[in-house]
Amino acid sequence: MACLAACAADDAPAPDFPRDYTATFAEVRDCRRSGDHDLHFIRILADPVGLAAYRDRTAFPAGAIVVKEEYDFTDGACAGAILQWTSMVKLAEPGDDTVRTWHWQRVDAARTVVEEDTPRCLGCHAQCGGPPDGHDGTCATP
Repeated sequence: MACLAACAADDAPAPDFPRDYTATFAEVRDCRRSGDHDLHFIRILADPVGLAAYRDRTAFPAGAIVVKEEYDFTDGACAGAILQWTSMVKLAEPGDDTVRTWHWQRVDAARTVVEEDTPRCLGCHAQCGGPPDGHDGTCATP
């Protein structure tokens, strides 16, 4: 029986962002409350591939990663422990006819992938295509 649990863990998906992401990702949105993420305080970072697209409001290239750090609803400085992350990875190049162009994950504090491509993420972010409510599915206004 112990092997079954261990083998299942080996098949679990890995987070889409590296463990040391803070060494290369840049903050694109500072600490603020998020009404869409359980009222957690959040901080958003983009990887080097997606940084210019996020800041310049241009199309994200395939492979770009955006990570949302989520903090307790009482941590208005985003200085405490991270409760979880939500990440999105751009799957398709701009102009592709791919229906789903982002992959989402919710990752807990132990870096275990808890959910992937949940309807909650897909449904909300599909409505955030362009200004004034968002940019390329990010739901982030400048």
